[in-house]
Amino acid sequence: MILRKIFTGARIFDGEKFHDEKALIVANGRVEAIVSCNGLPEGETILLDGGVLSAGFVDAQVNGGGGRMLNDEPSAASMCIIAEGHRRYGTTALLPTLITDTADATAAAIEAAKDAVKTHRGVAGLHLEGPHLAPARKGAHLAELMRPVEDKDVKAFIRAREAIGTLLVTMAAEQVTVAQVRELSEAGIIVSIGHSDCSSEAAEERFDAGVRGVTHLFNAMSQMGHRAPGLVGAAIDHPSTWCGIIADGHHVDPKALRTALRAKRGEGKLFFVTDAMSLVGSRKDSFTLNGRTVRREKGGFCSKLVLADGTLAGSDVDMASTIRYGVTYLDLTLAEALRMATLYPARFLRLDGYGHLSPGARADLVHLTDAVEVNAAWIDGEAA
Repeated sequence: MILRKIFTGARIFDGEKFHDEKALIVANGRVEAIVSCNGLPEGETILLDGGVLSAGFVDAQVNGGGGRMLNDEPSAASMCIIAEGHRRYGTTALLPTLITDTADATAAAIEAAKDAVKTHRGVAGLHLEGPHLAPARKGAHLAELMRPVEDKDVKAFIRAREAIGTLLVTMAAEQVTVAQVRELSEAGIIVSIGHSDCSSEAAEERFDAGVRGVTHLFNAMSQMGHRAPGLVGAAIDHPSTWCGIIADGHHVDPKALRTALRAKRGEGKLFFVTDAMSLVGSRKDSFTLNGRTVRREKGGFCSKLVLADGTLAGSDVDMASTIRYGVTYLDLTLAEALRMATLYPARFLRLDGYGHLSPGARADLVHLTDAVEVNAAWIDGEAA
């Protein structure tokens, strides 16, 4: 039996373009078609009061939300709580992200993700940001836990990818060999360079070996000089390399982001990530990260999160706010800002059926007001 839902009353953004005065037909949790409002089929009609209906947001880097940090409790329950915390802001698929931690915590996160992805409640895989990072670019991570990739790690990552489906690993170029990158990439693991002080040449070698992305462009990496382009220069210049960006007004100056958006070789290769911590979706003003207090400082476009020494420690931004920031400060059209939160991250993560509203795609949806505030979200066509 086909159970149809018919969404009308809003502009529809299908991942590529807008449709006006059309209806979205959802059948059994999948997109069936975008059609004229004349002669609609039978089904449950959901009348939306203006605004925009889009595919739900996809976030490749979420450390926490809803008052929960994955590092504090790397369990399937934590992952689902984090996903629920971000759902109210339109994110319907995310990768819970474990920052640099012990081997036991990493193993626990991998086991948790195996179960969490089966719930179909927004956990789309796992992101391991460390421990294979460079102490010289540690950011808020613990340098004493950082180390090079070993053969046993490669084998463990490959087993994890086979069980989880989508596995993103962030590594410093200094901590992983070209041969290891090639083996990981050929096994379907999404390898990203981040927290790295590498040269542009070292980055390019790894891009050509299969590195797919760069983690939070500009932050915690070698910067671009006119004779030493660093990781930033290599990432912007390389045509097939994707780059996540944190657009919250604190992590990167908007002038740098606008420059990267204009300069990046390869269409649609920059996408939004939140790098969010537990305070998103929570009323608390502080939390603990690896035994250190992180506090919320109000001001600017949104609050920022800092350690006692002022080091930024993730973000306090949600994906809907990031889209508003893109339109307001980065000279993006609403269509391009939406792509950077839906279509592009889904393509980066190779998540088929996510990030667009083509026939057969998942009916993961978000309804936005004209001011890009979230009214409602759906997963598999069901209210989330």
